Amino acid sequence: MSEPVFPAVRLRRLRRNEAIRSLVRENSVTMNDLIYPIFVEEGLDNPSPIGSMPGMFRIPENKMEAEIKSIYKDGVKAIMMFGVSHHKDEVGSDSWKRNGLLARMVGRAKDAAPEMVVIADSCFCEYTDHGHCGVLSEGTVHNDHTLANLAKQAVIAAEAGADVIAPSSMMDGQVQAIRSALDESGYEDISIMAYSSKFASCFYGPFRSAAGCELKGDRKAYQMDPFNGREALRESLQDEEEGADFLMVKPGLPYLDVLARLRERTLLPLVVYQVSGEYAMIKFAAAAGALDEKRAVRETLGAFKRAGADLILTYFARDIAREGF
Repeated sequence: MSEPVFPAVRLRRLRRNEAIRSLVRENSVTMNDLIYPIFVEEGLDNPSPIGSMPGMFRIPENKMEAEIKSIYKDGVKAIMMFGVSHHKDEVGSDSWKRNGLLARMVGRAKDAAPEMVVIADSCFCEYTDHGHCGVLSEGTVHNDHTLANLAKQAVIAAEAGADVIAPSSMMDGQVQAIRSALDESGYEDISIMAYSSKFASCFYGPFRSAAGCELKGDRKAYQMDPFNGREALRESLQDEEEGADFLMVKPGLPYLDVLARLRERTLLPLVVYQVSGEYAMIKFAAAAGALDEKRAVRETLGAFKRAGADLILTYFARDIAREGF
Protein backbone atom coordinates (compact mmCIF):
# COMPACT_ATOMS: atom_id res chain seq x y z
CA MET A 1 0.00 0.00 0.00
CA SER A 2 1.21 3.46 -0.83
CA GLU A 3 1.48 6.06 1.93
CA PRO A 4 -0.96 8.96 2.05
CA VAL A 5 0.31 12.05 0.27
CA PHE A 6 -0.43 15.75 0.17
CA PRO A 7 -2.95 17.22 0.96
CA ALA A 8 -3.86 14.46 3.46
CA VAL A 9 -0.30 14.56 4.80
CA ARG A 10 1.05 18.00 5.64
CA LEU A 11 4.46 17.57 7.29
CA ARG A 12 4.52 21.24 8.24
CA ARG A 13 1.86 20.53 10.88
CA LEU A 14 4.65 19.31 13.15
CA ARG A 15 6.77 22.44 12.60
CA ARG A 16 4.30 25.26 13.13
CA ASN A 17 5.54 26.40 16.54
CA GLU A 18 8.40 25.76 18.97
CA ALA A 19 6.24 23.82 21.45
CA ILE A 20 5.28 21.25 18.82
CA ARG A 21 8.76 21.17 17.30
CA SER A 22 10.14 20.38 20.76
CA LEU A 23 7.68 17.54 21.25
CA VAL A 24 8.74 15.76 18.06
CA ARG A 25 12.46 16.59 18.12
CA GLU A 26 14.34 13.34 17.49
CA ASN A 27 17.64 14.26 19.18
CA SER A 28 18.76 16.57 21.94
CA VAL A 29 22.03 17.70 23.50
CA THR A 30 22.45 18.31 27.24
CA MET A 31 25.45 18.80 29.51
CA ASN A 32 25.28 15.06 30.23
CA ASP A 33 26.45 14.54 26.64
CA LEU A 34 29.42 16.92 26.60
CA ILE A 35 33.09 16.57 27.57
CA TYR A 36 35.28 19.66 27.86
CA PRO A 37 38.96 19.35 26.80
CA ILE A 38 41.41 21.44 28.84
CA PHE A 39 45.13 22.22 28.65
CA VAL A 40 47.23 22.41 31.83
CA GLU A 41 50.73 23.86 31.62
CA GLU A 42 53.38 23.49 34.27
CA GLY A 43 55.60 26.47 35.11
CA LEU A 44 53.01 28.97 33.92
CA ASP A 45 52.08 31.94 36.13
CA ASN A 46 48.88 33.13 34.45
CA PRO A 47 46.35 31.73 31.97
CA SER A 48 47.80 31.89 28.48
CA PRO A 49 45.40 32.61 25.57
CA ILE A 50 45.58 30.18 22.64
CA GLY A 51 45.65 32.43 19.59
CA SER A 52 44.35 29.84 17.13
CA MET A 53 41.49 28.88 19.48
CA PRO A 54 39.72 32.07 20.59
CA GLY A 55 38.27 31.72 24.07
CA MET A 56 40.56 28.86 25.10
CA PHE A 57 43.53 29.14 27.47
CA ARG A 58 46.38 27.09 28.82
CA ILE A 59 45.59 26.76 32.52
CA PRO A 60 48.55 27.26 34.90
CA GLU A 61 49.11 24.14 36.96
CA ASN A 62 49.49 26.17 40.14
CA LYS A 63 46.04 27.72 39.63
CA MET A 64 44.17 24.75 38.26
CA GLU A 65 42.19 23.87 41.39
CA ALA A 66 40.30 27.17 41.29
CA GLU A 67 39.76 26.84 37.54
CA ILE A 68 38.51 23.25 37.81
CA LYS A 69 36.07 24.29 40.55
CA SER A 70 34.86 27.13 38.34
CA ILE A 71 34.43 24.83 35.34
CA TYR A 72 32.42 22.38 37.44
CA LYS A 73 30.33 25.18 38.95
CA ASP A 74 29.47 26.34 35.43
CA GLY A 75 27.86 22.96 34.81
CA VAL A 76 30.54 20.95 33.01
CA LYS A 77 30.33 17.33 34.15
CA ALA A 78 33.34 15.77 32.42
CA ILE A 79 36.76 16.97 31.29
CA MET A 80 39.51 15.54 29.08
CA MET A 81 42.96 16.57 30.36
CA PHE A 82 45.98 17.41 28.21
CA GLY A 83 49.29 18.36 29.80
CA VAL A 84 51.69 20.94 28.41
CA SER A 85 55.00 19.59 29.68
CA HIS A 86 58.30 21.36 30.28
CA HIS A 87 60.05 18.05 31.00
CA LYS A 88 60.14 16.30 27.64
CA ASP A 89 62.45 13.51 26.57
CA GLU A 90 62.65 11.01 23.73
CA VAL A 91 60.15 8.58 25.31
CA GLY A 92 57.86 10.90 27.30
CA SER A 93 58.86 9.39 30.64
CA ASP A 94 57.47 12.26 32.71
CA SER A 95 53.98 10.96 31.89
CA TRP A 96 54.48 7.73 33.85
CA LYS A 97 56.18 9.22 36.89
CA ARG A 98 54.17 9.37 40.10
CA ASN A 99 55.19 13.01 40.51
CA GLY A 100 54.99 13.87 36.80
CA LEU A 101 52.65 16.39 35.22
CA LEU A 102 50.05 13.82 34.18
CA ALA A 103 49.70 12.40 37.69
CA ARG A 104 49.75 15.83 39.32
CA MET A 105 47.09 17.40 37.13
CA VAL A 106 44.75 14.41 37.30
CA GLY A 107 45.05 14.23 41.07
CA ARG A 108 44.53 17.96 41.55
CA ALA A 109 41.51 17.98 39.24
CA LYS A 110 39.90 15.09 41.10
CA ASP A 111 40.59 16.74 44.46
CA ALA A 112 39.11 20.03 43.24
CA ALA A 113 35.89 18.50 41.86
CA PRO A 114 35.40 14.92 43.12
CA GLU A 115 32.05 14.53 41.33
CA MET A 116 33.42 15.58 37.95
CA VAL A 117 34.42 12.82 35.54
CA VAL A 118 38.15 13.19 34.91
CA ILE A 119 39.39 11.59 31.68
CA ALA A 120 43.13 11.22 31.13
CA ASP A 121 44.33 11.40 27.54
CA SER A 122 46.83 8.58 27.16
CA CYS A 123 49.46 9.45 24.58
CA PHE A 124 53.01 10.81 24.36
CA CYS A 125 52.99 13.65 21.85
CA GLU A 126 52.77 16.26 24.66
CA TYR A 127 55.65 14.63 26.55
CA THR A 128 58.22 13.68 23.87
CA ASP A 129 60.87 16.04 22.57
CA HIS A 130 60.16 14.91 19.00
CA GLY A 131 56.36 15.29 19.18
CA HIS A 132 55.47 11.78 18.06
CA CYS A 133 52.98 9.61 19.91
CA GLY A 134 55.43 6.92 21.02
CA VAL A 135 58.94 5.52 21.02
CA LEU A 136 60.94 6.33 17.90
CA SER A 137 63.04 3.57 16.35
CA GLU A 138 64.91 4.25 13.11
CA GLY A 139 62.70 7.21 12.35
CA THR A 140 59.33 5.58 12.95
CA VAL A 141 57.20 4.95 16.02
CA HIS A 142 57.78 1.46 17.40
CA ASN A 143 54.37 -0.01 18.14
CA ASP A 144 55.17 -2.61 20.80
CA HIS A 145 57.69 -0.53 22.75
CA THR A 146 55.05 2.21 22.90
CA LEU A 147 52.47 -0.25 24.23
CA ALA A 148 54.62 -0.98 27.26
CA ASN A 149 54.88 2.72 28.03
CA LEU A 150 51.17 3.33 27.48
CA ALA A 151 50.45 0.61 30.04
CA LYS A 152 52.66 2.33 32.62
CA GLN A 153 51.13 5.71 31.87
CA ALA A 154 47.58 4.39 32.24
CA VAL A 155 48.28 2.87 35.66
CA ILE A 156 49.80 6.15 36.88
CA ALA A 157 46.71 8.05 35.72
CA ALA A 158 44.43 5.55 37.46
CA GLU A 159 46.46 5.81 40.66
CA ALA A 160 46.11 9.59 40.51
CA GLY A 161 42.33 9.32 40.34
CA ALA A 162 41.35 9.27 36.68
CA ASP A 163 37.86 7.91 36.08
CA VAL A 164 38.54 7.05 32.44
CA ILE A 165 41.69 6.35 30.41
CA ALA A 166 41.55 7.56 26.81
CA PRO A 167 44.34 6.09 24.65
CA SER A 168 44.88 8.26 21.58
CA SER A 169 48.22 7.14 20.15
CA MET A 170 46.68 4.76 17.58
CA MET A 171 49.04 1.89 18.34
CA ASP A 172 47.83 -1.60 17.44
CA GLY A 173 46.91 -3.44 20.64
CA GLN A 174 46.83 -0.33 22.85
CA VAL A 175 43.46 -1.12 24.41
CA GLN A 176 44.46 -4.68 25.27
CA ALA A 177 47.77 -3.52 26.77
CA ILE A 178 46.09 -0.87 28.90
CA ARG A 179 43.24 -3.14 29.96
CA SER A 180 45.68 -5.82 31.08
CA ALA A 181 47.84 -3.33 32.99
CA LEU A 182 44.87 -1.76 34.74
CA ASP A 183 43.40 -5.11 35.72
CA GLU A 184 46.71 -6.45 37.00
CA SER A 185 47.12 -3.30 39.11
CA GLY A 186 43.67 -3.60 40.68
CA TYR A 187 41.90 -1.03 38.51
CA GLU A 188 39.33 -3.32 36.90
CA ASP A 189 36.63 -0.66 37.28
CA ILE A 190 38.49 2.07 35.37
CA SER A 191 37.00 2.35 31.90
CA ILE A 192 38.77 2.90 28.57
CA MET A 193 37.60 5.45 26.03
CA ALA A 194 39.46 4.42 22.89
CA TYR A 195 40.33 6.94 20.20
CA SER A 196 39.56 4.08 17.88
CA SER A 197 38.99 5.78 14.51
CA LYS A 198 41.48 8.64 14.60
CA PHE A 199 42.43 10.11 11.26
CA ALA A 200 45.63 11.85 10.14
CA SER A 201 43.79 15.14 9.81
CA CYS A 202 44.70 18.76 9.10
CA PHE A 203 42.00 19.77 11.59
CA TYR A 204 44.32 19.14 14.56
CA GLY A 205 46.50 22.15 13.77
CA PRO A 206 45.33 24.49 16.57
CA PHE A 207 45.50 21.67 19.13
CA ARG A 208 49.14 20.96 18.35
CA SER A 209 49.99 24.57 19.02
CA ALA A 210 47.89 24.58 22.20
CA ALA A 211 49.44 21.38 23.57
CA GLY A 212 52.98 22.13 22.39
CA CYS A 213 53.25 18.97 20.32
CA GLU A 214 54.21 20.19 16.86
CA LEU A 215 56.62 17.95 14.99
CA LYS A 216 58.59 17.73 11.79
CA GLY A 217 56.97 15.21 9.50
CA ASP A 218 53.58 13.65 10.12
CA ARG A 219 51.73 10.83 11.87
CA LYS A 220 50.42 9.08 8.77
CA ALA A 221 52.17 5.81 9.62
CA TYR A 222 49.89 5.27 12.61
CA GLN A 223 46.91 7.61 12.27
CA MET A 224 44.33 6.71 9.65
CA ASP A 225 44.13 7.67 5.99
CA PRO A 226 41.27 10.22 5.69
CA PHE A 227 40.01 8.43 2.57
CA ASN A 228 39.43 5.09 4.35
CA GLY A 229 36.05 4.24 5.86
CA ARG A 230 36.03 0.45 6.04
CA GLU A 231 39.42 0.47 7.76
CA ALA A 232 38.01 2.85 10.38
CA LEU A 233 35.33 0.31 11.23
CA ARG A 234 37.97 -2.40 11.55
CA GLU A 235 39.99 -0.20 13.92
CA SER A 236 37.01 0.51 16.15
CA LEU A 237 35.65 -3.02 16.21
CA GLN A 238 39.13 -4.32 17.04
CA ASP A 239 39.26 -1.96 20.02
CA GLU A 240 35.88 -3.28 21.14
CA GLU A 241 37.24 -6.82 20.98
CA GLU A 242 40.23 -5.76 23.10
CA GLY A 243 38.00 -4.42 25.86
CA ALA A 244 37.23 -0.76 25.10
CA ASP A 245 34.25 0.66 26.98
CA PHE A 246 33.72 3.62 24.61
CA LEU A 247 34.68 4.07 20.96
CA MET A 248 35.63 7.44 19.52
CA VAL A 249 35.66 8.93 16.03
CA LYS A 250 38.02 11.89 15.56
CA PRO A 251 37.62 14.46 13.96
CA GLY A 252 33.86 14.93 13.87
CA LEU A 253 32.22 16.69 10.94
CA PRO A 254 34.46 15.31 8.15
CA TYR A 255 33.78 11.75 9.38
CA LEU A 256 30.05 11.65 10.09
CA ASP A 257 29.76 8.75 7.66
CA VAL A 258 32.17 6.69 9.78
CA LEU A 259 30.26 7.56 12.93
CA ALA A 260 26.93 6.57 11.39
CA ARG A 261 28.25 3.29 10.00
CA LEU A 262 29.92 2.45 13.30
CA ARG A 263 26.66 3.09 15.14
CA GLU A 264 25.11 0.29 13.11
CA ARG A 265 27.87 -2.14 14.10
CA THR A 266 28.26 -1.69 17.86
CA LEU A 267 26.25 -1.32 21.05
CA LEU A 268 29.06 0.51 22.88
CA PRO A 269 28.70 4.21 23.73
CA LEU A 270 30.08 6.26 20.84
CA VAL A 271 32.10 9.44 21.31
CA VAL A 272 32.91 12.04 18.68
CA TYR A 273 35.58 14.74 19.03
CA GLN A 274 34.75 18.15 17.60
CA VAL A 275 38.43 18.97 17.23
CA SER A 276 40.34 22.23 17.47
CA GLY A 277 40.16 23.00 13.76
CA GLU A 278 36.38 22.58 13.74
CA TYR A 279 36.14 24.87 16.77
CA ALA A 280 38.44 27.45 15.20
CA MET A 281 36.50 27.50 11.92
CA ILE A 282 33.27 28.36 13.73
CA LYS A 283 34.93 30.92 16.00
CA PHE A 284 36.73 32.77 13.20
CA ALA A 285 33.74 32.63 10.85
CA ALA A 286 31.51 34.02 13.60
CA ALA A 287 34.03 36.77 14.36
CA ALA A 288 33.99 37.73 10.69
CA GLY A 289 30.20 37.93 10.70
CA ALA A 290 29.89 35.01 8.30
CA LEU A 291 27.60 32.93 10.55
CA ASP A 292 25.82 32.88 13.88
CA GLU A 293 28.06 31.07 16.38
CA LYS A 294 25.36 29.64 18.63
CA ARG A 295 23.32 28.34 15.70
CA ALA A 296 26.41 26.83 14.08
CA VAL A 297 27.33 25.05 17.33
CA ARG A 298 23.79 23.79 17.72
CA GLU A 299 23.68 22.43 14.18
CA THR A 300 27.05 20.71 14.38
CA LEU A 301 26.31 19.05 17.72
CA GLY A 302 22.93 18.01 16.33
CA ALA A 303 24.69 16.43 13.36
CA PHE A 304 26.85 14.34 15.72
CA LYS A 305 23.79 13.17 17.62
CA ARG A 306 21.90 12.38 14.42
CA ALA A 307 24.82 10.29 13.19
CA GLY A 308 24.81 8.23 16.38
CA ALA A 309 27.09 9.87 18.94
CA ASP A 310 26.27 9.45 22.61
CA LEU A 311 29.00 11.82 23.85
CA ILE A 312 30.70 14.82 22.27
CA LEU A 313 34.11 16.24 23.09
CA THR A 314 33.87 19.92 22.31
CA TYR A 315 35.68 23.13 23.25
CA PHE A 316 32.25 24.79 23.24
CA ALA A 317 31.12 22.77 26.28
CA ARG A 318 31.82 25.49 28.84
CA ASP A 319 30.17 28.17 26.70
CA ILE A 320 27.09 25.95 26.41
CA ALA A 321 27.07 25.33 30.16
CA ARG A 322 27.13 29.07 30.81
CA GLU A 323 24.88 30.34 28.06
CA GLY A 324 23.03 27.39 26.52
CA PHE A 325 22.49 27.39 22.80
